[in-house]
Amino acid sequence: MTATRESLSMNRMHRSRGLLVCAAVLVTACSTDLTGINVDPNNPSSAPPAALFTSATNSAVSILNNSFVTLSMTSLFAQHIAQVQYVEEDRGHIRPENIDALNATIYSGPLADLKKVRVAGTAARAPGVWGPAAVMQTWIFQNLTDLWGDIPYSQALQGDSVGGSLAPAYDAQKDIYYGMLRTLTDASVAMKSAPTGGASLGAGDIVYGGNLQKWQRFSNTLRARMALRMLRNDRAMALAELTAALADGLLTSNDDNAAVAWPGDGTFDNPLASNFATRDDHRVSKTLLDTLIALNDPRTSIFAQPTKDDSSRYAGLQNGLDNATAAAFFNTTSRPGAIFYPGATVYGTFGTAAGKTTPSYLATFAEAAFIEAEAAELGIGGATGAAAHYRDAVTASITQWGGSASDAAAYLAQPGVVYAGGAEGLRQIGLQKWISMYTQGMEAWSEWRRTGNPATIRMGPQAFSDVLQVPRRIPYPGNEQSVNAVNLAAAIARQGPDTYLTRMWWDK
Repeated sequence: MTATRESLSMNRMHRSRGLLVCAAVLVTACSTDLTGINVDPNNPSSAPPAALFTSATNSAVSILNNSFVTLSMTSLFAQHIAQVQYVEEDRGHIRPENIDALNATIYSGPLADLKKVRVAGTAARAPGVWGPAAVMQTWIFQNLTDLWGDIPYSQALQGDSVGGSLAPAYDAQKDIYYGMLRTLTDASVAMKSAPTGGASLGAGDIVYGGNLQKWQRFSNTLRARMALRMLRNDRAMALAELTAALADGLLTSNDDNAAVAWPGDGTFDNPLASNFATRDDHRVSKTLLDTLIALNDPRTSIFAQPTKDDSSRYAGLQNGLDNATAAAFFNTTSRPGAIFYPGATVYGTFGTAAGKTTPSYLATFAEAAFIEAEAAELGIGGATGAAAHYRDAVTASITQWGGSASDAAAYLAQPGVVYAGGAEGLRQIGLQKWISMYTQGMEAWSEWRRTGNPATIRMGPQAFSDVLQVPRRIPYPGNEQSVNAVNLAAAIARQGPDTYLTRMWWDK
């Protein structure tokens, strides 16, 4: 078929348009990154700061207050909990794979996400965004350094930055504490001066709902916590930080408690309840329960359940038994309180409907009041009125866990509980603080390491031969030998042997 002049002209026009389109594409390609066509708008690579904060906080608390870190490590060391089966940790050996998993998830997960929130908030000049993220990040780092001692800190979380390293150096614990205290101070000052109505995390803040005054008090309470912890080894710095934190204001009531109140929807549940839904490995430690019973403590029936064999009896389990010995006590010792169980479980109906929603605590008014009581008794930090702070602390702990003010008053009037002052008063503060930190295994263990109180904490009769004393730290993750061996070796050379019994800086 012979083409007409009109059709030939039309073809030329189409070819010309095609060339123009191709040219336009080439010019656009030179000035625009076409990789954007590979971005799925339904799966963004970044998230809003509030959503990231929610996810990071949920993840951090789930990791650090879960069945491994709390039930099968720190609460064992503090002898709030004992293992009735699968007892290796209670005898002094933490499973290496669990230590590796903790290290791998905490840095790449919540710490990295909180850094992104801080960066976004700083860029937007919004202390209501970056301040809470800085405090949460510090709470995580404080937990990690109090587990291991020297850890990656100043060079951590920089692997995706220009000049950053995937093998960060380990900082000395003293420098980590100094860095954390600077961060908390900066966050407190910024949040205090944040403009009313400024940008905040809002409902994405699952701790305080965007209330910066409460975040500031939480920040100051962490500063005071760390100041007391380093008092023996850096007194001048500790006194300065304690004085500043107390002057700026700690947590003032149970309404200020730093906690995650779990929805209990089957996805976001209290981590201990999630464990107890399918496992029955833990009992209340004899060390704790004997103490509670001897003091006629109203928290006994909250922290523990009667034994299965005798519904009128509470009995703690000796820590550090081997499997064969512990098994005999399965039905004759007390499980943790019903408020930590999600209602009926495969083992029976020894829970409550509210078990999934029981809060996980990061810091409490009771702790803040005990800090002020100790400072007042020691005559430091500008605190006064040790007896009043002690009464406030004990009352706050009892009411925090569902007891009444009248229960607390009767308890405080008992000869063994009424405040004595002096050296005995310091012992009472330490003992009651340890009791109040039930479920906060890291803090209970750290307080025992700091004060030696209660003196009844000892390794159990079947402890492994290389851990005949209560651990002072845990060994470093084995996976660090593969990816960061040089820096790990330097940390061990500086801090001491990588064993359970090597004391970290503030514990020497």
